[in-house]
Amino acid sequence: MHLSRRGFVLGTGAAGGLLVAWALTPRRFPPPLTAGPDEVLFDAWLKIGKDGVVSVAVPEVEMGQGISTLIPQIVAYELGADWRQIAVEPAPVSGAYANAPLAAHWAQLWMPLLPGLADEPDDLLARRFAEREAFTTAADGTSLIAHEEPARIAAASARAMLAQAAAARWNVAWEECDAAGGFVLHDKQRLSFAELVEEAAGYTPPRPAAVRVQAMAERPAEFPAGAPLRFPRLDLPAKVDGTYAFAGDVRLPDMLHAAIRHGPIGQTRLGGYDTHQTKAVQGLVKLVNGDNWLAAVASDWWSAERALSLIAPRFASDDQATSARIDQALGEALLTGTAHRIAAAGDPEKWLSERFEHVAHYTVAPAVHAVLETATATARFKDGRLELWAASQSPQAARRKAAMALGIDLEQVVLYPMPAGGSFDRRLESDHLAEAALIAREVERPVQLTWSRWQEQVAGLPRTPAKAVLAARTARDGSLTALKIRVAMPATAQEFGERQFANRTPQQALAAQDQGDPLAMQGMVPGYAIANLVVEHVPAAIGLPTGRMRGNSHGLACFLIETFIDELAGKSGREPLSYRMAMLGHDIKLAACLQRAAALAEWNGGASGSGQGLACFTMTTAGREGRIAVIAQARRDERGVRVDKLTAVVDIGRIINIDIARQQIEGGLLFGMGVASGATTAYGDGLPLTGRLGLMALPVLADCPEIEVEFIDSTQPPFDPGELGAIAAPPAIANALYSAGGIRLHALPLTSENQ
Repeated sequence: MHLSRRGFVLGTGAAGGLLVAWALTPRRFPPPLTAGPDEVLFDAWLKIGKDGVVSVAVPEVEMGQGISTLIPQIVAYELGADWRQIAVEPAPVSGAYANAPLAAHWAQLWMPLLPGLADEPDDLLARRFAEREAFTTAADGTSLIAHEEPARIAAASARAMLAQAAAARWNVAWEECDAAGGFVLHDKQRLSFAELVEEAAGYTPPRPAAVRVQAMAERPAEFPAGAPLRFPRLDLPAKVDGTYAFAGDVRLPDMLHAAIRHGPIGQTRLGGYDTHQTKAVQGLVKLVNGDNWLAAVASDWWSAERALSLIAPRFASDDQATSARIDQALGEALLTGTAHRIAAAGDPEKWLSERFEHVAHYTVAPAVHAVLETATATARFKDGRLELWAASQSPQAARRKAAMALGIDLEQVVLYPMPAGGSFDRRLESDHLAEAALIAREVERPVQLTWSRWQEQVAGLPRTPAKAVLAARTARDGSLTALKIRVAMPATAQEFGERQFANRTPQQALAAQDQGDPLAMQGMVPGYAIANLVVEHVPAAIGLPTGRMRGNSHGLACFLIETFIDELAGKSGREPLSYRMAMLGHDIKLAACLQRAAALAEWNGGASGSGQGLACFTMTTAGREGRIAVIAQARRDERGVRVDKLTAVVDIGRIINIDIARQQIEGGLLFGMGVASGATTAYGDGLPLTGRLGLMALPVLADCPEIEVEFIDSTQPPFDPGELGAIAAPPAIANALYSAGGIRLHALPLTSENQ
């Protein structure tokens, strides 16, 4: 069966050095790593040098989430290596690192006709697709789900081979040996990895691999905040001293710099421009035209940017995106649009015809990523071969887009992965790589293209705006008996899929906005026990290209559901915590998070004037669940929304690294604060009306509240914590503002002008 809408060519790395244990990886993949003269290559995941250094391959971009520490930590633990001997090597694009769980999660995007055949993490079709297409995309918290097991198997197999080499010297059974601290041990005997690695190459690992009984885990009680770390982040020292290299730090011989201007959002074409004034710009080399953009190339970026400012290129644009048009399209869809039923419980045809007692209307503005590092890519095109240096969450899609832009084969594109200075799913898109490739071809020299902050706003793709109505009926005691959730928004996941898998431009992908989209509605089914429920998606074509952002649909769902549940509790005269607890008898874990958060935050019932608000949520990805309960202490003053404290209790299963998990929750809570207070823009004449970080009402250091995070001890499979805080913070803050001032907020961001 031909599963995708395209025929992809698999890109892999070259092999070299001494190769062992390759049977652990499917033989149709060439070895993706290269071993040096003094290294032995074990599988696709690690190699060990004669000096004992263990180099671990990391196939996904490091963007602050700690993946370049987590995978090496798993390998080090399973192998028995000394953490001080661990090095990290970015892995080349290869099907050996296929992210099958994410492929299954996104099955409706790459196999829209029969997604049910490949939508489970262990489905063979999803695995084959991910392997064949070298699908190593990092998104939706699937990194550990996809990579922990193969990394463990590779490390356990290498450990067994080292043990076999040591056992032969000692004349003992290798099964009696263990490894720790970079040594193979047997009673009082020990040999270092460095002493054994060459001999180990001659042995065959057992099948199945003899992995350790207990997987890598850190217990919350052992690592309270401030406790000494067993596995400190590998990227931390370089980030502290400034030597950590991001995409903008790349420097190549004879390299030029490019700035760019994109046309307004709409059907846009580059028009005329006057180059007369650029004669005074020193260092300007060339202007490069695109269909809807103009780039200036110079010896330095400031000269290129100044040249474009003097030129002020003109664009012809039709069908421009405006806030008025977006608002009208969403409003009409919500009122009269054809709904696609996403979920239902009870007898909807009966109870939907009856009158609802409680109705609330919501408006959610488009949210922008506000990443620290704007889109940056360095390209060198020579002799028909393209080299790219850039951060990408989806490296194969980035290679493919650049290859198509130049009209060359995919095998002729090499991507050197760089870390990202934050992403929040922004680096799933790769238009800037194609632009850099085209510019490099025109100037016949290496070029680094850097978007300005304004261009990041113009050409970036915000999280979709939406309008929604929630309607409920309650029993005499106020308990919820029926709930209807109706959301009007574009089919934003399908739109993304058109860009990611069908290579559509943002404007071409707009054609997908007016269809039902279950993936865009994930999380909209409440985690509460509700006898009668209907969830509807009303697609709306809004003329504004939309993209993915941290939390995605779960962030919208949590805001709608948790603020509405809080409102129902207030109308029934019930205390918000106990109101939720009464509907969570089937989810003891989430109830435990709520109760523990209430104790930590000294919850006083959310009484009027208290400024306390709570929210909770269960997020499911690829069959795994993560839970969070947040209590916010917030108020409004002359400077706007002020958050004094955030308390979070989180259940994310077995935790690989407590410190990184805590960082992710804390960072997510602050990100959620930004979404609650701003991180948005209006649009006029196809252009964003806000173009600077300082105008987006983002929290600064002085705004950061006291944050307290506690984890529930668990042995369940690990769940990525990166999005949970971002999801739950906005509704908790909204509910806190209600208890502080008595005004119920039904809009994101939480500003009075949006009410």
